[in-house]
Amino acid sequence: MSAAPAIRDLTAADAAALLPLLDTLGYPTDAPTLAARLTTMLAQDPSARMIGVEMEGALVGFACLHETPVPHRPTAVGRITAIAVLPGTRGTGAGRALVEAAEAHFVARGIARLEVTSGDAHAAAHPFYRHLGYADQGIRFAKALG
Repeated sequence: MSAAPAIRDLTAADAAALLPLLDTLGYPTDAPTLAARLTTMLAQDPSARMIGVEMEGALVGFACLHETPVPHRPTAVGRITAIAVLPGTRGTGAGRALVEAAEAHFVARGIARLEVTSGDAHAAAHPFYRHLGYADQGIRFAKALG
């Protein structure tokens, strides 16, 4: 692929195209389930935004953006809660385009801090984030409920 990455907003209508990307993250699902999740997320969270990156007309990556108001910072915190590019497009600028679009989105919204969620299972992506100027800060803990 040689075309420059192009960013666009994604909706539930993009569910089928997102399936291979969720697979790369280890979250396989089906298109109707994903479409329902996206519809709910975008309707219930006014700060949520899904962006995709296309190359030569094909969706090759996505990022899920959220804002979280917190009492200990002067602005909400911007978060990339999920991000993936197809393995065959790594190194083409698609991932960088997604992160830069996310940064521009949050700057335009007056957000002063951006965090990227990336667990140990995705350690291969961590050098990419460091290369873009992100630093390791703290440890995230999680617990399954129910």
